[in-house]
Amino acid sequence: MKAYQTMNKEELLIVKDELQKKYQDFKAMGLKLDMSRGKPSAEQLDISMGMMDVLNSNTSLICEEGIDCRNYGNLNGIKEARELLGAISEVSPENIIIYGNSSLNIMYDTIARSMTHGVLGSTPWCKLDKIKFLCPVPGYDRHFAITEFFGIEMVNVPMTEAGPDMDIVEKLVSEDAAIKGIWCVPKYSNPQGYTYSEDTVKRFAALQPAAEDFRIYWDNAYSVHHLYQDDQDFCLEILSECEKAGNPDMVYKFTSTSKISFPGSGVAAIATSEKNVKDILKQLTLQTIGHDKVNQLRHVRYFKDLQGVHEHMMKHADSMRPKFEMVIKTMESEFSGLEIASWTSPKGGYFISFESLDGCAKEIVQRAKEAGVVLTPAGATYPYGKDPKDSNIRIAPSYPTVAELKKAMELFVICVKLVSAEHILTTK
Repeated sequence: MKAYQTMNKEELLIVKDELQKKYQDFKAMGLKLDMSRGKPSAEQLDISMGMMDVLNSNTSLICEEGIDCRNYGNLNGIKEARELLGAISEVSPENIIIYGNSSLNIMYDTIARSMTHGVLGSTPWCKLDKIKFLCPVPGYDRHFAITEFFGIEMVNVPMTEAGPDMDIVEKLVSEDAAIKGIWCVPKYSNPQGYTYSEDTVKRFAALQPAAEDFRIYWDNAYSVHHLYQDDQDFCLEILSECEKAGNPDMVYKFTSTSKISFPGSGVAAIATSEKNVKDILKQLTLQTIGHDKVNQLRHVRYFKDLQGVHEHMMKHADSMRPKFEMVIKTMESEFSGLEIASWTSPKGGYFISFESLDGCAKEIVQRAKEAGVVLTPAGATYPYGKDPKDSNIRIAPSYPTVAELKKAMELFVICVKLVSAEHILTTK
């Protein structure tokens, strides 16, 4: 079929009528499928069930340091957990603080602490007239929700296949002392699945911010989430690069096992410089007497080491790979040549980023919802939920079964084609 833009009005009307009939047929099916979040499937959760057998009432819960994990203490986490999360994060255990199950919670706490007490002795953000954050877009909606909640002004920075547009980042950070941070998902980014290039990471490390309390919020959520054993992205380690560049304190690096073990009961951590660790622990001492060390021990004894994590993640890849490949193959076969869509083809992570014609994303998502398939809300990948082009849709293939996903993609294709045809007809 030729490109929709090259069709005359009569041809487009015929296409539209055919698509409308197919759409009504789908509505009659009464589908109820949810693809709104990047949740692991039940099949993926089953992969980690062996973890439930690692500890029992007869198991010794004394960690390597001789501490009883059932009791209070060990504010920064047990040694073997710091070693495991340090290996996943590619940093020394001394630079790691282990928290509870959620890295998002750590990010929220880090922003909150900066608001109320500042960063390494700097003025608390709440006492300043204006605070800004840079937000690579499309990006992660929950990052943007945190900064919006605290009233921090968000500034869009375009993403490229190599990462955020660093010309813009360098200019803004060096000129505006109100800019206190930037959100980053450096490997298999949410939603495009891009991985920052070596040059991008080095330019981040060499930033010369106007604000002494500027920090890079480096969300390493998908560091080991590859789809293929022999075709994986590589991302340069940011803490060591910052140290080489003379900016050792400039980055907070977050990670968790949320999509490695169980999303609701994993282990999360922050990796940062020695100075930052001490600063964080001063506040953490008042916030808690220690996180769940029994769960830390459970994870360590199950995975044992980084090799154990990699072997485990290949089981996740075996579950995820057919879904990603089916989605991408469907889009290639259905949209190629029509000039109404583009998409990413990531080698890992949890999402595929889809670009419709400008002005069509919200309507596509709404039509899919009316026919029984819930997608991530259009605009969610931009601060304040405002996609200036109304074109980006985040596709999350992980949660449905392959059969459900196939049906959902059939409907998605119809919605994209139908809304695109209607949109072009308004200009004919």
